[in-house]
Amino acid sequence: MNDTIKSYFENLESPDKNSQYEAFQNIIHATNGKVDWAYEVWDELIDWLTDKDNHRRSRAGQFLSALAISDPEKRMLHDFPKLWEVTKDSKFVTARHTLQSIWKVGLAGQEQREMLLNHIIDRFKNGMNEKNHTLIRYDMMVGLKKLYNEVTDEQIKEIAMDLIEYEEDSKYRKKYMSAWK
Repeated sequence: MNDTIKSYFENLESPDKNSQYEAFQNIIHATNGKVDWAYEVWDELIDWLTDKDNHRRSRAGQFLSALAISDPEKRMLHDFPKLWEVTKDSKFVTARHTLQSIWKVGLAGQEQREMLLNHIIDRFKNGMNEKNHTLIRYDMMVGLKKLYNEVTDEQIKEIAMDLIEYEEDSKYRKKYMSAWK
């Protein structure tokens, strides 16, 4: 890991909120492509998923989702349940930030994509009792669309359309469909 990336991770702990935000944005930008330093931070980020600080949990969820493409050892296949738990965080904003980025795990390969899709299908069908379940469903639809746009796998589109049809309320079917326009 070069000194610049190290400084970004250090600045996440800065007392200055602007420095934290800039560091966060720089790390997100760096992880838009494959990086060679993923395993230098992987275990720490896994620990952050259960940190008492919700900002750390949120950052870890977003960073790990993006780092899945830089995971040739396929650690994500083992660590995904811990990451998925953050999408159910007690702080809804933390859960939502992670949910909105978790689609990136599907970019890492077929095994990771299938695992992600299975979790999304299960949650869409069985998460009706969750608070804000319609917003959660919408975020999952947006994520599926982003994943589809990146990998153009027709199975993803079929899954999304099946899930939209699964919704009984036409108002929400229309809302979920809007993610696919």
